[in-house]
Parts: sequence; C-alpha cells; structure tokens
Amino acid sequence: MHGIALYYEQYGPATGTPLVLLPGDGSTIQGTYARFLPLISQHRRVIAFEEQGHGRSGVHAGPERFEDSGDDFEVGIEQLGIARADVMGFSNGASNALLVAVRHPERVRKLIFASSFTKRAGAQSWFWPMMANADFAGMPAAPKAEFLRVNPDSAALRLMHDRDLERMHSFTDLPDDQVRSVKAPTLIVCGDHDIVTPEHALELSRLITGARLLIVPGGHGDFFGELTAPARPPAIEATVRLIGEFLDEPAASKP
Repeated sequence: MHGIALYYEQYGPATGTPLVLLPGDGSTIQGTYARFLPLISQHRRVIAFEEQGHGRSGVHAGPERFEDSGDDFEVGIEQLGIARADVMGFSNGASNALLVAVRHPERVRKLIFASSFTKRAGAQSWFWPMMANADFAGMPAAPKAEFLRVNPDSAALRLMHDRDLERMHSFTDLPDDQVRSVKAPTLIVCGDHDIVTPEHALELSRLITGARLLIVPGGHGDFFGELTAPARPPAIEATVRLIGEFLDEPAASKP
C-alpha cells in the first residue's frame, strides 16, 4: 500500500485462520510480542506485521495516520492470499486494528483491541500532558535498542519517533458511530492500571455489539509481556489462554 513494503513474519502451523498481530508505536514485532509469540503460536497460525516507518517496513511520504496504516495492513493480508483473519493490535496497533475492522470488515473474522482508546477522554488524565512534553531523549532505551537491532539506522529511528509523536499530537476522536459499525466479534483488553481507563474499555465493550471485556491486573502491556513491561510468565500464560478461548469459541450471529 502507498508504494511501500511491509515487513512481516509467520509463526506456527501453515494452515488455519491466521491471527494477525500489530505492534504498538515505537515498536518492532519482537518489541511488542517477543514473550507472547512463542505461546500464542504453539497451535495457531500467526502473522505479525511491522507498521510503516517501524523496524523493517517502508515509510509513507505523507504524515503517519491510523487510517493509512489500517489500509496498509488490509492490503498486506490480501497480498498474502488471506480472505479473512483474526486481528489483534496493542496500544496504537489496536487503533490500527480497529480501523481495519471499520474500513475493511470483510477481512476481519475476530478483533482483539488491547490497551488503546478511541477518544482523548479515554486516556488517563496524565497521558496527554505527558505527550505534550515528550521528546526523543525521553524515549525508553529498550525500544531504541530493539529498533536499531533490526534496522541499524539512527536517522530512521528518529524519524519513526517524530512521526509517531506527531500522530499523537494530531489525535482526533473516532466517532462512536464508526466504533458501533464493527461487526466482527471483539475482545476489549486492558490492564487495571493501563494508559486507557477501565471506564473507557467498558464503554467500548458496550458500543460494539456483543463485545467481550477483559481487564487484567497490571499496566500497559504487562499482561502479555511487552518489551518495557516486567516479565510475568503466569500473567502472559493466562492472557494467551483467554485470548485463545475467545478466538476458538463459535461466533454468535450479529444483527
């Protein structure tokens, strides 16, 4: 899409409905999912993408926007010959995943929306002041090192950071009508001390018909072991089990 190449990796069995994983901002596949992937892919086909401008993927000429990234991933799924996939995103990757389900509903069998929000008021009160004062020097060392491990280009790292930050500065609420339009069975996931408020996660679970809600102990990414989160194997194992149960249960028909 947009004349760029998207980097992806495949795990697990070669057949079956794939689970497409979309990492968060400032992250590579391994940066978001290194601890999660070995477990979720034991008995399930998994395809993990890196967003445009992240890690080994190409960069758009224009500004970075959720709609464009959602379209990128839809084209990536199509070009891999996949008619429908389960799609899971974390943090801003969840916003990208939601836009795939909104703009390309035929591609999404089930949706997992983890640790993100659709409106500014859905974030914790400290989040937007933090974003207003964010800069490259304050980017955590671990994601920087992970980016440079797969793409040893410090200028590309800085460009990714600046484009991610500009996207958040330009963030606008996604209208509730678009959220309501999601037809795929959906699991909303967040930590009880996440960036997104539990109240907003509950609101989303009520906007999307038939959506399920999973609130687990921990902060942003703790429940599946994102790179900057503490290693908590029991929590990751529990998350994998619950997500697997959601993906495996028969989908109820929607009005």
